[in-house]
Amino acid sequence: MTWLRKLMLTSATPSPFGPLEWRVLEALWEHGQDASVRDLRPRFSDLAYTTLMTTLDRLHRKGVLDRTKSGRAFRYAPRHSRAALESSLAAGALRTAIAGDQASLRPLMSFFVEAVADRDRDLLKELETLIRARRAELGSKPR
Repeated sequence: MTWLRKLMLTSATPSPFGPLEWRVLEALWEHGQDASVRDLRPRFSDLAYTTLMTTLDRLHRKGVLDRTKSGRAFRYAPRHSRAALESSLAAGALRTAIAGDQASLRPLMSFFVEAVADRDRDLLKELETLIRARRAELGSKPR
């Protein structure tokens, strides 16, 4: 399970995908090519065929899967890589979080810096470099 999926499933931030939808997306990414319900069925032996079919259709309607007709069946493929989708979802969650007032943003930023520092000191240095560069950029622009 990816860090973003864990965050979405455990936080108050509503995820655009349920646990089954995440499982299906991960199965498609691992499959590496477009797939029909029948292709994915062995990975979902705990589900009814129609449940898997409905989940794929729902993901298609949400705009994250492409669908092509192949005979009487549909074949599905993710529109975005795992990294691209996670990046988009993380950016959306962050935009929502920072839309509030500055006081509510401080705990989020503090948590973020601590989490980065706990995981990777080099990443923390990179974050600091990005902040300095952005400050310099903003300082050189007229207000």
